[in-house]
Amino acid sequence: MQTTANGTPEPDRLGVISFHLGERVFCVNIMAVREIRGWAPSTMLPHSPPHVLGVINLRGSVIPVIDMAIRLGLAPIEPTNRSAIIVTNISGKLVGLLVENVSDMITVSATDLQAAPNLTSTAQSSLTAAIIPVDDQMICYLDLDALFVSQEELAA
Repeated sequence: MQTTANGTPEPDRLGVISFHLGERVFCVNIMAVREIRGWAPSTMLPHSPPHVLGVINLRGSVIPVIDMAIRLGLAPIEPTNRSAIIVTNISGKLVGLLVENVSDMITVSATDLQAAPNLTSTAQSSLTAAIIPVDDQMICYLDLDALFVSQEELAA
């Protein structure tokens, strides 16, 4: 992310981490990312939503792992050695996001963010904060806080 002389982020610049789910490219705000880990199997929790794969132990903290493809209405991810878990801070809680692979860290101008067309229900469209055109790709910028409809789901 671009910074000013005193080290604070420039207000018109946004740092994002991009990742693949199938043929699609998504990204999240880099400020919400705590770390990126390789794929590790999780322990399933009974009666959890389909997108919650289970939990992993992150240096003594138990955190949920979400299959981002399922959460976004895509086919489930078949984890490989290229798969990654992006550990994020969502509403003050650590959550792992399983993605097929992390592709890049990029900085974009706030003016590059395009409003996402409203083609789905309010709950689904709120997941997409914006679309970022980069070269020949359209990257879907996700609103992590909108990924969970309630604190109960986040607690799961």
